[in-house]
Amino acid sequence: MLLVQISDVHCGPQFQPEVFEKAVDEINALNPDALIVLGDLTEDGLLTEFQMAKKELCKFHTKNLIVCSGNHDYRSTGYLLFQQFFPFKQVTEIADAVIVLLSSARPDRDDGEVGHRQNLWLKRTLGRYHDRCKIVAIHHHLVPVPDTGLDLITVVDAGDVLLSLIHAKVNLVLCGHRHRPWRWNLENFPIVHSGTVSSKRFRGFFRNSYNIINIKDGKVDAELKIVGGETIKFDKIVAERTSTIKTI
Repeated sequence: MLLVQISDVHCGPQFQPEVFEKAVDEINALNPDALIVLGDLTEDGLLTEFQMAKKELCKFHTKNLIVCSGNHDYRSTGYLLFQQFFPFKQVTEIADAVIVLLSSARPDRDDGEVGHRQNLWLKRTLGRYHDRCKIVAIHHHLVPVPDTGLDLITVVDAGDVLLSLIHAKVNLVLCGHRHRPWRWNLENFPIVHSGTVSSKRFRGFFRNSYNIINIKDGKVDAELKIVGGETIKFDKIVAERTSTIKTI
């Protein structure tokens, strides 16, 4: 199964249309089984930005377009618009896999929250899938990401969510939000973070990118793709950054 993970489109003043067009062409050529868009489709949750985001995302030709909201989308009462433009589907079954979206955005807040009721729902939902590859996607990060500055806006109840994921024996967690591609390995599953696909706002990694994820027999192979450039294994990204720390 082939998945593509993008996030932080930021339609509005930060949006770079020529970069996004290039990403669309590249991703359409891959013909992924699913394209997962992890929030911040807009800069300020404005109607004109949602209209732009809808128009831009319709350029993708994919079997499954899976979209969740980000904190920027919930600004300026954007939470009232998001469902109108992108109806939220929390569970998508594809072949031998299930992709579960968590809603972490809250109106006019930059931090994320899953909440007790949604966490209970997550446990019940994942508990129904014993023989499938289990993938959970969320806009906010559950574990702090390096090179992103002072971190006060992670998921406030991340500990409870991580415990549920470990208990459910998930195979993969996907996050966006911090504009910094990265990968952590936690227990027996990777947490793969995407950078920004089309905005000018970079943190620690100064090129627009998206992630290409191959899953076979439950094994996850994640790579980072520079828009208009090379493909890089996450092992290399992590190794190069940690070796920089060792030499200081």
